[in-house]
Amino acid sequence: MKKILALLSVAALLLTSCGSVPITGRKQLNLVSDSEVLQSSLQSYTSFMSTAKVSTQKTQSAQVTRVGKNIAAATEAYLKAVGMESEIKNYAWEFNLVKSDEVNAWCMPGGKIVVYEGIMKLVSSDDELAVVLGHEVAHAVAKHANERMSQQMLAQTGANVLGVITQGKSTSTQAVAQQVYGLGAQYGVMQPFSRKHESEADYMGLVLMSIAGYNPDVAITFWQKMSAASSAKVPEFLSSHPSDATRIKQIQEKLPEVKKNYCTGKK
Repeated sequence: MKKILALLSVAALLLTSCGSVPITGRKQLNLVSDSEVLQSSLQSYTSFMSTAKVSTQKTQSAQVTRVGKNIAAATEAYLKAVGMESEIKNYAWEFNLVKSDEVNAWCMPGGKIVVYEGIMKLVSSDDELAVVLGHEVAHAVAKHANERMSQQMLAQTGANVLGVITQGKSTSTQAVAQQVYGLGAQYGVMQPFSRKHESEADYMGLVLMSIAGYNPDVAITFWQKMSAASSAKVPEFLSSHPSDATRIKQIQEKLPEVKKNYCTGKK
């Protein structure tokens, strides 16, 4: 009976916690409220900015703000156009360039955008910066943070269910089952979902930058530059990101559709 009740509780959880991603329409698991995610992300952002060194590169800082505001405006315009205007309240946009040689950028849930000086060395135009910011904003719009947290919660729930199912067996059997479940959750579910999120953010980023008036074609050359600058080549099945070749191929396949349906003209 415990096994059945445990399984039924998981099934009920899945049926009542589904949402869909804007632009792609993909169904996603969401066990965490927006308010919970926004509160925790704001705390993380505030903590980061309290120790980060804001860049003194005025031209680049202005570029980050300019392109960031355009992507943010495009995002809100899209949400309004598809009847999701209520989502806009979740964003309080901020744009920061910080001193760091790290080739990185991110957008917290809630629209807190941070770009590192290191990635600006690979950015040669507003269009290329729009590739970066469009991708990062897409993660926030798609609520990937909510989904990842939900996956972690579900993984824990699955572990608990497994404990019920193996109850009565030897301690060693339960230990092995838990170990196999952990490996399966990490490499069979969690990592592929990370790669799915990255690919989805690539596509959504192309859409958002196109709505903002930037040229999505530059995404190919930009990611080629990123690939050339990367020293770490992790096997794709162990990576949370698609391989460079996979990413570029997927972008090439999506570009015709994006240009046909979303391009509004060059800025």
